[in-house]
Amino acid sequence: MKVLITGAGGFVGQILAKKLIETDSSTSLILADVKEPPNPTSSKNVQSVAADLTDISASENLIAQAPDAVYILHGIMSSGSEANLELGLKVNFESVRQLLDVIRTKRPGIKVVFTSSCAIFGRKAVENVATETDIVPMPESSYGTQKLMIEFLLNDYSRRGLIDGRIVRLPTVFVRAGAPTAAASSFVSGIVREPVHGKESELPCDPSIGIWLTSPRTLATNLVHAIMVPAEKFGHFRQVLLPGYTATSGEILDALEQVAGKEVRALVKEKRDETIQRIVLSWPAKYDTSRAKELGFSDDVGLEQTIRDFIEGEKQRS
Repeated sequence: MKVLITGAGGFVGQILAKKLIETDSSTSLILADVKEPPNPTSSKNVQSVAADLTDISASENLIAQAPDAVYILHGIMSSGSEANLELGLKVNFESVRQLLDVIRTKRPGIKVVFTSSCAIFGRKAVENVATETDIVPMPESSYGTQKLMIEFLLNDYSRRGLIDGRIVRLPTVFVRAGAPTAAASSFVSGIVREPVHGKESELPCDPSIGIWLTSPRTLATNLVHAIMVPAEKFGHFRQVLLPGYTATSGEILDALEQVAGKEVRALVKEKRDETIQRIVLSWPAKYDTSRAKELGFSDDVGLEQTIRDFIEGEKQRS
């Protein structure tokens, strides 16, 4: 199988590429991003390409390599999309629409996995347990709106048989290695990542606000599983909420203290950012993921194990 990953230079793209090769070493990968992404594997079947997907010729060149499946991961994150509407629309909507149109004309029927977000829900869903089918999406951020527009388009193309679309709504990834991102949820990783490295970090939200989380380990496993699920099992709704768990920032800090000690926890300082808190409060904190489990997606490992995994990974990188 030949698999194209857009946005492959980001954290999720890198762990996905690595997991795909670990799962099947004969897989060929095309890793594409605005800047040529690194190859996180030891496989020689990996090609890294610099591609600006706001230019349709970039999509045409990538699809001309005849991938059997495409993961669409590229985009401007939540805070970035809120700060710059035009850029968010250009990258999160127009470039993805162009790519889908190239796929449906040049590689009709192939599997397309689109990473969406729980930001497609609004405050009404916060009052309930969110599901794929029972809550009407009403996003309260430009990022969520742009993701939802692509969800509807991908659903329609799948209904028409033009592509085999799979929409996976991602929880917040905890703990992301590397530099902070423009995601409103970036602080969730930051309040662990920076203190583990002996640096201070800011908590911009009320520590009692619940956030839906997934570990990198489980997310990589579930993204690979997304192309394994038979198309008929998705049925009319191509969306699936990936498994995760709800935790507050306070609970994350408690777990950090258990794993790394009081001194590390003390490096986190509360500094309220009302813009970030407003965005975070527009996301539901509780989800019914029974559909995901029926489709064979994996449950998560929890806070303390995820923090231990992160610390061990950082030791191996140093």
